[in-house]
Amino acid sequence: MQLPSLQKLNEARAARRAAVVVNDLSSGRAQAFIEREDFPAEWDAAISETLRSGRPNLATLDERPVFINVYLPPPRLVVIGAVHITQALARLAPVAGFDMTIIDPRTAFATVERFEGVELLADWPEDVLPTRPLDRYTALAAVTHDPKIDDYPIRAALDAGCFYVGALGSRKTHASRVERLRAAGVSEEAIGRIRAPIGLDIGAASPAEIAIAVLAEIIGALRHRDRREEGLAA
Repeated sequence: MQLPSLQKLNEARAARRAAVVVNDLSSGRAQAFIEREDFPAEWDAAISETLRSGRPNLATLDERPVFINVYLPPPRLVVIGAVHITQALARLAPVAGFDMTIIDPRTAFATVERFEGVELLADWPEDVLPTRPLDRYTALAAVTHDPKIDDYPIRAALDAGCFYVGALGSRKTHASRVERLRAAGVSEEAIGRIRAPIGLDIGAASPAEIAIAVLAEIIGALRHRDRREEGLAA
């Protein structure tokens, strides 16, 4: 790979942004693009599909065969709340390839004994997230049932464009949450992105079953992101 392409990829990796390298199979020329950069408009469909799937792709661009390689930031799962569901997620998420962080200011719950081997931050989300910002390749699951803990990171996740934002609670609980978010100035479009009740509807009852339903929903959101959000052009 040529030096300019490597520099682009390093830049993308440092910023947790996606990148593609378009390799012309006829000439051997390679071009790297970081998401939201300009690129030929006629390449949009092929590049967007490659980004959406996260898999390399053979395509024909400008009547030339090309191989498009894709480099996505590792997906992250940030869970707000060190509860029983989170304990199950802490075992499942790494198997699915997710880096996981748990944030909960309640030190009685956020203990190393309950979450050994997982990044655990026993602090308020509003103190953690400004220095550890969320991004488009992060899923956020808020599971404390406590608006004093959950509401701020939900707003932060919506502002950051996280590919998944889920919140635990009944429909009644979510209705109250929606009213608080509206009062805080969150748009209806953004509120509509919140998955609540959280997780796929598989009739889950136990914490482990709910964790499976949540992780499955997160994986679905990761693999079926809106293609309009995947384009590299600004």
